[in-house]
Amino acid sequence: MENQEFKLIAKTFHGLEEVLAKELISLGANDVEIGNRMVSFTGDKEMMYRANFCLRTAVRILKPLKEFKANDADELYEAAKSIEWTDYMDVNTTFRIDTVVYSDEFRHSKFVAYKVKDGIADYFREKTGDRPNVVLTNPKLYINVHIADDLVSISLDSSGESLHKRGYRVATVDAPINEVLAAGMIMLTGWDGECDLVDPMCGSGTILVEAALIAKNIWPGLFRKEFAFEKWKDFDPDLLESIYNDDSQEREFHHHIYGYDINRNVVSGAQKNAQAAGVSDIVTVEQRDMADFKQPEEKAIMVTNPPYGERITTDDLLAFYELIGKKLKHEFVDNDAWIISYRQECFDSIGMRPSTKYALFNGALECEFRKYQIFSGRLSDRREEGLDIKTDEDRKRNLHYKPHTSSRSHNDDVREQSRFEHNRVPFGKRGEEQREQREPREQKEEIDERHLRFLRRFGHSLDGDIPQTEKMNRDSQPQHEDNEGDERPRRSFRDRGEDRDGDKRPRRNFKDRYRREDSEDDERPRRSFRDRREDRDGDERPRRSFRDRPQRDDRRGDRRGDRKNQRRYEDKGKRYKRDKDKPTDATTEKWGFDKDGKPFKRNDK
Repeated sequence: MENQEFKLIAKTFHGLEEVLAKELISLGANDVEIGNRMVSFTGDKEMMYRANFCLRTAVRILKPLKEFKANDADELYEAAKSIEWTDYMDVNTTFRIDTVVYSDEFRHSKFVAYKVKDGIADYFREKTGDRPNVVLTNPKLYINVHIADDLVSISLDSSGESLHKRGYRVATVDAPINEVLAAGMIMLTGWDGECDLVDPMCGSGTILVEAALIAKNIWPGLFRKEFAFEKWKDFDPDLLESIYNDDSQEREFHHHIYGYDINRNVVSGAQKNAQAAGVSDIVTVEQRDMADFKQPEEKAIMVTNPPYGERITTDDLLAFYELIGKKLKHEFVDNDAWIISYRQECFDSIGMRPSTKYALFNGALECEFRKYQIFSGRLSDRREEGLDIKTDEDRKRNLHYKPHTSSRSHNDDVREQSRFEHNRVPFGKRGEEQREQREPREQKEEIDERHLRFLRRFGHSLDGDIPQTEKMNRDSQPQHEDNEGDERPRRSFRDRGEDRDGDKRPRRNFKDRYRREDSEDDERPRRSFRDRREDRDGDERPRRSFRDRPQRDDRRGDRRGDRKNQRRYEDKGKRYKRDKDKPTDATTEKWGFDKDGKPFKRNDK
């Protein structure tokens, strides 16, 4: 039974399915089939452990329990209840249900989770009279429910937390790239440690560390603290320990990996991550601007993730990509550069034609991963030498837009893929040539001021001393003019503590909101709500409580005490006492009352 094979599913990102399939085949998996954002295969318990421990481009490994069709909630409930849950858990086992729904019938993922939870709970109630508990943090069993149209799959999640959480990241930055995506990008390039690798915008060093692990063939699960299958009833710790201690596949790396970034704190974080991963001997991270990038001494490949202008912005995004293109042309000759980005205008600003494209998703952003072959000399000379230089037709045929081949397809994935293919920008002239054709420079003197503003709005540079992209972005961005008339960049939200004189002072936080300067320039603490007892003269007197409200001063300002109210209550008591002495209704015919309320005998006949 230990060597019995069963079906497994490895989840991944869009565009990395083929890379994941190659990884599974190298591990010895059987019946490997590529789907949409997933790869199915068969294997035994050891293969399941190795898939979690060794795969670099997998997000999680699922073990299907039951696949069925359900057209309504009742069928889903009955199918979940029919599974023999005692084989995997007991009443004391806490569990969690994660759902992925692409269906017109089941439109709410939480509703699906509730119905499956009810089926599990009723299964144990009928057998034991009790039910297991659901917890969201650190459960003993992770259950995954996937619905595509009417096809439902209930699986056990053997990974738990996503496998991109390797365990070596001790420092992070804004918008770090996912570890699975970084490893997939490196593996798409075909680099296997045969030369140096450079990332001039390394950030937290994710690409550097993943490249070092690939170069030395160190499994990514080596740094992870726990997998979900370690809490299963049939967990084999000896088997996992043998996989953990197996370092026979590791190898030596005779080249080097370089990373650069302009931010000193980011460089420090990348160095800490490399040390935590144990690859600091082959990874060097330095503080360097992209403008200072120099030609590597040895042959190298570049893999980088520059800012897109979404989560991380720069002062002039298009000018920055233009700088990247210039540095590649002059400082990265006879090497290959791979760049992932989101905006088409950013790729246009690079000013070079890519030889290969891959469609990838960085989070929710539909990006492209492009390869640029930088060579010296003319293109015709390179072709005469017999080198493989791709033409436009070759590039169009080699666009790696993956066809939708999964039998368990998701409608939203099909729509996303078709929309991406429809919005492809064909190869054409560079942006600078197109802008120069719109308006020649010789018409500068004949253009009035209104037409000049119009041309500047669309990127035409009519000033010879200002670069075109720089002037376009300078005119399009808001400027802040101070009292002296000079221009400086507008302060961002984080720089709001900087005053007009240019010096920085700490921003007053919420607790210091009452410490303000009065009109006489002296500082004294502003009275808070609890300090309202302090009057205008500055002396303190106790605040009258609610029960002391009868003791307040009247409008004339003198303190009369409670004499008026006391007299009122005394008169009321006297009237009440007189009312008690009044005769009853039976004696009213013989008795009367004078104006003072005293009874007297009437002489009515």
